[in-house]
Amino acid sequence: MARRSGTILKQLLSSRCSNLTPSRSVTYMPRPGDGAPRGVTLIPGDGIGPLVTGAVEQVMEAMHAPVYFERYDVHGDMNRVPQEVIESIKKNKVCLKGGLATPMGGGVSSLNVQLRRELDLYASLVNCFNLPGLPTRHENVDIVVIRENTEGEYSGLEHEVVPGVVESLKFCSERIAKYAFEYAYLNNRKKVTAVHKANIMKLADGLFLESCREVATKYPGIKYNEIIVDNCCMQLVSKPEQFDVMVLSYPSLCC
Repeated sequence: MARRSGTILKQLLSSRCSNLTPSRSVTYMPRPGDGAPRGVTLIPGDGIGPLVTGAVEQVMEAMHAPVYFERYDVHGDMNRVPQEVIESIKKNKVCLKGGLATPMGGGVSSLNVQLRRELDLYASLVNCFNLPGLPTRHENVDIVVIRENTEGEYSGLEHEVVPGVVESLKFCSERIAKYAFEYAYLNNRKKVTAVHKANIMKLADGLFLESCREVATKYPGIKYNEIIVDNCCMQLVSKPEQFDVMVLSYPSLCC
């Protein structure tokens, strides 16, 4: 009788567990410290870059983090980022990089921009939030700033029309809007704010807003609004908690 009861209990448990099986597969990431150490490409860079990356190295060492660094000396006055550095980043998927100096004028390309183009790093993402136990002027701040990293001013599309007149071409990438809304969707964010200057740059930033509005229609569960950059700056210092995800089209609006 006891054996039969045990068999019935196993069948009930098996049936109940089968009903709890998730409808979609779940990917489990290894916990920190599991498996072999992971390679990280390290570019100390110029200026304060080595100080910043050096501090990160010290923290990783103190934590006994399962990483090791592949160091490359790359500087802003070089013609190009060496191909071996590009290959190292592609292999490791993670790169710790200090700032690289950008020469002014002379047609010298920025190595920072070259890296973004080579690796198609079109979206810059910064998360600004309050830390528990650290008093600040504002509370409940959790803002994600997403901006275009390769197009607009970063595309470097400019030419001299006639002597003394230089024209810079600006175009908008719809994918930065898609990135912002997809990030909001996947991270349970409630609102996306497009920051713009369409009141002055009616065609260029007007195109950016058109792209954002079109993408917003595909995410009805996410609130969408727009704000002129001048007002945005004032709102950020007076009431930053009102913002959730912010999407920006070009570097002059970097917060």
